[in-house]
Amino acid sequence: MRSSGAKPLPLAGRGWGGGAYSALHAGPACLRRKTGKVTTDTPTPNPLPAGGRGLWRRSNAWIVTLTTLFTFLWPALALAHGVADKDAAFIQTHPGPQVVAFLYLGAKHMVTGYDHLLFLAGVIFFLYRLREVALYVTLFSLGHSTTLLVGAMTGLSVDPFLVDAVIGLSVVWKALDNLGAFKTWFGVQPDNRLVVAAFGLVHGLGLATKLQRLDLPPDGLIANLLAFNVGVEAGQIFALMLILTAMAWWRRTAGFARQAVAANVLLMTAGLVLTAQQLAGYFLESAA
Repeated sequence: MRSSGAKPLPLAGRGWGGGAYSALHAGPACLRRKTGKVTTDTPTPNPLPAGGRGLWRRSNAWIVTLTTLFTFLWPALALAHGVADKDAAFIQTHPGPQVVAFLYLGAKHMVTGYDHLLFLAGVIFFLYRLREVALYVTLFSLGHSTTLLVGAMTGLSVDPFLVDAVIGLSVVWKALDNLGAFKTWFGVQPDNRLVVAAFGLVHGLGLATKLQRLDLPPDGLIANLLAFNVGVEAGQIFALMLILTAMAWWRRTAGFARQAVAANVLLMTAGLVLTAQQLAGYFLESAA
């Protein structure tokens, strides 16, 4: 079934690499969700005037308010992200295998890791099927687990400011993808399976740099790294359950279609602020 005059919103997550994908279309009386070859039309109040211009007008207040608030709060969040001094002190004074401690440390780092969570939220924003969520989260996990273990075990040296700057850009990329920017600007849709896996490698390097700062003792290193990685995955699953629960409720509300634009603009702003902060830290440290 096609709705006459329906136009794609500039926020659909399209082209998930040849597999099933989710896209939102607004028509006179339906919110269309397309998944693979199956299209379902669910009656919902139409939030848009013709051409989608009303979407931006209705979203302006959300965008300005949330972006301003987030910009002021972000520096405090950024300073809070990392390994706490008391955690670092415990690790330094307790050599050898500390499986429980590293499990806790990995889970804590992921649950408080706003950069990782923002990227995950962007990845699943327009994924409606659990198997799609599982696919992309698995790709992301394989990527960051690989570079986390390799980086921490081999001492692969990467500037933490630059790594975190790229992580910020990964958030920007996903927000732009959700807004349909790449298809609009370049006429092509990147394979997001490859993109998510590649950014997973970068996020893993970010985790590895946090561990490298602890100067981990060699005694029990492998066991502790594996425990940290398991803790990261456990924290990711917990955070993902909360995000999916919130998204499932939000998608059922009448305002989701128009609020999704504001949410992804806010997501993009967060990534840009994070990137700018990390680049500023890099240049300030280089100049010192």
